Amino acid sequence: MLEHILSVDLGTTAIKVILFRTNGDVVAKSTQEYTLLTPTPLAVELPVETYWAAFKKGVSEVLAHASVAPTSIKAVGISAQGETLIPVDKEGQPLMNAIVWLDNRAQEEASLLANHFTNEQAYHVTGQVEIVPTWPASKILWIKRNAPGPYKETAKYLLIEDYFIHRMTGKYVCEGSLICSTVYWDIIKKVWWKEMLKFLGVNEGQLPEIRESAEPVAPLLPKIATELGLSPGTLVATGALDQACGAVGVGNIAPGIISENTGAALAICATLDRPLFDPKRQMPCHYQAMPNTYMAHTFTTGGMVLRWFRDGFCQSEINVGSLCGIDAYDLLGHEVESAPPGCEGLVLLPHLQGAMAPESNPKAKGVFYGFTLHHGKPHFARAIMEAIAFAIRRNLEVLEDLNIRVSEIRSLGGGSRSLTWSQIKADVTKRPVYTMKNEEAACLGAAILAGVAAGIYPSLKEAVVKMVSLKSKLEPHPANYEAYDQAYQRYRGLYESLLGMFAKD
Repeated sequence: MLEHILSVDLGTTAIKVILFRTNGDVVAKSTQEYTLLTPTPLAVELPVETYWAAFKKGVSEVLAHASVAPTSIKAVGISAQGETLIPVDKEGQPLMNAIVWLDNRAQEEASLLANHFTNEQAYHVTGQVEIVPTWPASKILWIKRNAPGPYKETAKYLLIEDYFIHRMTGKYVCEGSLICSTVYWDIIKKVWWKEMLKFLGVNEGQLPEIRESAEPVAPLLPKIATELGLSPGTLVATGALDQACGAVGVGNIAPGIISENTGAALAICATLDRPLFDPKRQMPCHYQAMPNTYMAHTFTTGGMVLRWFRDGFCQSEINVGSLCGIDAYDLLGHEVESAPPGCEGLVLLPHLQGAMAPESNPKAKGVFYGFTLHHGKPHFARAIMEAIAFAIRRNLEVLEDLNIRVSEIRSLGGGSRSLTWSQIKADVTKRPVYTMKNEEAACLGAAILAGVAAGIYPSLKEAVVKMVSLKSKLEPHPANYEAYDQAYQRYRGLYESLLGMFAKD
């Protein structure tokens, strides 16, 4: 009988459930979307049961399409969004809506924490360059100051992966890749940060047991197995942060490789064999989904800029694509090829929601510069693709300054579907870019971790060899280096020139 692994990606606005064969092939998949609640301008939350209902429906659809024996599904793997906090009572029942990672209500609390501990101290303990409202430490302090009822009743503070593990197994377990951005976990000693917990009024008993990724937790509880239509012998394994899973899912498990995920945001991950702290505090340090392995991991603006452009200026491509069954992005990609590298002087700062790593400037804005009557839609679309490639190069330069050598780039996310965009990234960074056969890299990474936990593979390395397949390799074209070097310098110079203007806004 063929063996299978069930994988779930607990995303911000959707849950993906995918059933994999042990060679990495997809048997069936389902995506269940939900709408986040925004009761105030700064609050973003969701009833916890909404996540579970979406997961159940996704599993049901996958099983219906797959037509496999439940006993063939050996393990469940989890890829999870970071920083989403769920306080629960003694019975494991949520005491309030999940406070989603996007939530910014804890601004005052983040300032209090930063004043008490300083960002420098927090960085060297937790790896996070700045204490911000996103982090669960800030969220817990907000609950303490604004929701005394739930604060007093909380038996455990869980992240979304922890909650799903408990719901499926009855065990309170967490792992390092997800908890490193709580800002109450010591990334070096791999223990809870006692001084931070004391300030928050939280004891270690209110937090899960710390484990590594790819460890077996327990089989499904019988009642949960029945509810999901799975076998009670199905093992639940510790998973990882979605970006860590994505890195595993493209084979980024050793130094020398970075993975870049161009989705709505651009996420960059470099696997490290030791913790690394940037003296300039530009580069966060995260824990990777492997024991004693770390990850330089940054976020910045990504594909949301191209989506903004498509939705606002490309109705003809949307209409033609709809009629012909072609993705409007593919049509844009063909148009981009008619504009030369460097866009004949047109350059974009892609900071439509502020600049993230490494600039970390929330006041930065999006700017098109250098266009003339000669420039048309292909130039503007290409300038967007080039700007995201410049952001990758900018982060690569920061890594190089920290003596992190990168020889190749593994590309995932929606942006990796465009060979034109991938070639631009290769030419701008002067490194080969690999795209992957399986675009669902986070789910694949979670399946790999679960396969190791279930003993299907003797090691993570062997699991990656079996399950990860490359689709294409795009070598950089030296003929384009000069044009891109000049465009990149315009990109850097434009940002520096506008710093004063941004500061006034």
